Amino acid sequence: MSDASKSFQPVRILHEDSPALYLHHGEDFVTHKFPAGTRVIYANPPMKPIDNRGAAIRYALNHPEGDAKPLFARLRPGMKVTIAIDDISVPLPPMKTPDIRQEILEIILQMLTDHGVEDVEMIIALALHRRMTDAEIRRMVGPDIFREYHPDRLYNMDAEDEENMVILGETDHGEEVQIVRRAAESDLLIYVNVNYVPMNGGFKSIGTGLAGYQGIRHHHNPKTILASDSYMDPEKSALYSSNERMGRFINDKLDVFHIETALNNKMYDDTLNFLARPEEDWSGADELKFRSMKWTLDALPRPAKRALFHKVPADYGLIGVFAGPTEAVHEKTLEKCWQQHAVEIDGQSDVVVYGIPFESPYNVNSIMNPLLVRVMALGYFFNMYRGKPLIKKGGTLIITHPCYDDFDPEHHPSYIEFFNRLLPQTRCSKTLGKWEEEFAHNPNYVELFRRGNAYHGVHPFYMWYWAENGQHHVGRVIVVGAENEHVPARLGWETADSIDEAIEMSRDTHGPDPSISVMHHPPFVIADVK
Repeated sequence: MSDASKSFQPVRILHEDSPALYLHHGEDFVTHKFPAGTRVIYANPPMKPIDNRGAAIRYALNHPEGDAKPLFARLRPGMKVTIAIDDISVPLPPMKTPDIRQEILEIILQMLTDHGVEDVEMIIALALHRRMTDAEIRRMVGPDIFREYHPDRLYNMDAEDEENMVILGETDHGEEVQIVRRAAESDLLIYVNVNYVPMNGGFKSIGTGLAGYQGIRHHHNPKTILASDSYMDPEKSALYSSNERMGRFINDKLDVFHIETALNNKMYDDTLNFLARPEEDWSGADELKFRSMKWTLDALPRPAKRALFHKVPADYGLIGVFAGPTEAVHEKTLEKCWQQHAVEIDGQSDVVVYGIPFESPYNVNSIMNPLLVRVMALGYFFNMYRGKPLIKKGGTLIITHPCYDDFDPEHHPSYIEFFNRLLPQTRCSKTLGKWEEEFAHNPNYVELFRRGNAYHGVHPFYMWYWAENGQHHVGRVIVVGAENEHVPARLGWETADSIDEAIEMSRDTHGPDPSISVMHHPPFVIADVK
């Protein structure tokens, strides 16, 4: 980081003269002047990116971690090579082109050609995510690779294609290790991973990314998720431990060469970069830009706002690229992730506040439906911590989002049934689990998953489970700015018309002077709570 970045203070305590803060509110922004004494946690400034990304990629491929052989030394004419690629769920928002995956693939493919390797296929590791569209694939890999390889040698994996999914065996915990047949039968499996938070990458990449329901169900379940003290810290995640067992099993059976890229957190270009800075550091021009942007958004219909936001890519920079054995590579990646995202914080708070933005990993180019709002609040944002949660056990979580009753029938058909049929009966994950197999094997959902662009039928269950850790920890969730009552009520949440009202409600639980922290993200912050 630059000297200015090193002197930046990401934790601020508000005083009487502090300006109002802005919070995301779906496809809008809200502003609020918080009481003096409120603690605000901002993201660290973006780390300086690597200037020559191509050189860094080539160096990693030729100088892998540990005593592993370089990529070129693993290649020989006539061999079968499969390259697995992370899908559109990372990074968020999608990065400016060229995507780092394109740059890595261009270098790998040229290397394979130079060494006489002709049997090459690239598989987008969807697991149970939706199929990427042709346009999305082209944007990710670049027009040249798309034109030459798609669709015969560059394609979405199909986790419901029984002929092309295989079980390699079971771990010592009885977990079935499932993987795409092409990958299992290759002489070399290369995984190209994008990392911008610590939960990405490592053994999870292949253990989840190339698996289907038969394998994923062993770790995406309430028991495993509730046994995870932290999703962000692999050492405290039972889910990651399950993936690690599966990943080690795969690595014992297959020749795997892992490539991980760490990105900085520069979500905004120079025009909008003020949004990542504390409001008290804004210039007059910054304030004018924000007011103009908010005025414009307020005047637009929601679909237009949504389309506008989805068209704005992030200006991420590469801060590290590592290659070789899965474990050694991921250790290096985690160092970069912690360095970029972790902010040291002294103690927990009674009340934590954050805004829910327009996008999650599961609604790129789509709608943030109520289940995705819940998983962002209690799954992802709640778990953005290392050590212990920012919010005290039994604390009050205040979020801002309109909580509209809106679903994308093309991307999230099974979400609609889950929300309208199951949640009126129960919010208990253990009870909901009795319907999991029905949704997983529903022939209509399977067909929409395989032939359309729908998430797997079981996916809403995983979203509900993923938020259970946060739901069990907090005492209450209060939504500010909900445009209806039935969505928050069905999620088990309370509502308030303003942040002041929500804070006043929290005093019923925490007394007249609760400690308050505002997590000012995105850009994403990982609270390193001491």
